[in-house]
Amino acid sequence: MNEEAILKIKRGYLNEDFKYFHLKDKKNMDFESHYHDFNKIIIFISGTVTYLIEGKSYKLKPWDILFVSSNEVHRPIISPNEAYERIIIWINKNFLEKHNTIDCDLLTCFKLAADRKHNMLRLDANNINKVKLILQALGVENNSVAFASHILKNSLIIQLLVYMNRLFIEDKIDDSTLDVEYDERIVEIIDYINKNLGSTLTINNISSNFYINKYYLMHKFKEQTGFTLHSYIQQKRLLYAASLIRKGNQITGVYLDCGFGDYSSFMRAFKKMFQLSPRNYSKLIMSCNKLKDR
Repeated sequence: MNEEAILKIKRGYLNEDFKYFHLKDKKNMDFESHYHDFNKIIIFISGTVTYLIEGKSYKLKPWDILFVSSNEVHRPIISPNEAYERIIIWINKNFLEKHNTIDCDLLTCFKLAADRKHNMLRLDANNINKVKLILQALGVENNSVAFASHILKNSLIIQLLVYMNRLFIEDKIDDSTLDVEYDERIVEIIDYINKNLGSTLTINNISSNFYINKYYLMHKFKEQTGFTLHSYIQQKRLLYAASLIRKGNQITGVYLDCGFGDYSSFMRAFKKMFQLSPRNYSKLIMSCNKLKDR
């Protein structure tokens, strides 16, 4: 089963603590730009792949690691001429939070990636070997039914996250030497949008604020992200709305906080994206939380 098929099965949402996949395929795969409710780690092993994450383009080398935070828009561009091999780990942040301590946040690597607007960690030979050893053990336990394999699997994923956090915290970021390409203005606009989802965000006012011709802006934004500017803003607002609902916020206030002018347009857009009305989505979240508490 390839990643595209997996995505269709569990589109955007993760009920388990984490999922581990070691995938290798050689065919023409065209992924759309997408996002998840969970955090994602991609360990690139082989192939010719460029990964687009929130307006930045990462040309990958073997054993590069990507940290994709929940709701970050991303997609790979894959050459069909070589086999694309990678390890993908989907991680539920609630699982990591259970293992956090006062002075240790296992989500640091994802938070730093988002804050730095840099999602890639490039390892040296020594660190590659250390990561390989943990991943090999994790791969074995992932397919094991031996006594307490799930406990050992959990401990290995925590070990991996501790080590990756150490490396990413110490990493010296230099986009110019790491095969990273991007339009600085588009990255700034994406950051502006994500910080102002509750404000007025029209193509005209964004182009005016950044002194860019609106037609050039629309073309460049689509080229860099795979989304039209309007679609990106709409989906980010809806993702923000869903996160507020999951936190227990009142729906009557959520649509205003997310920049929608009226509830009816918010409800239609939300239902189209999540296949549930905001109220039914809220009920589903409450039901899931009750089941977890039992």
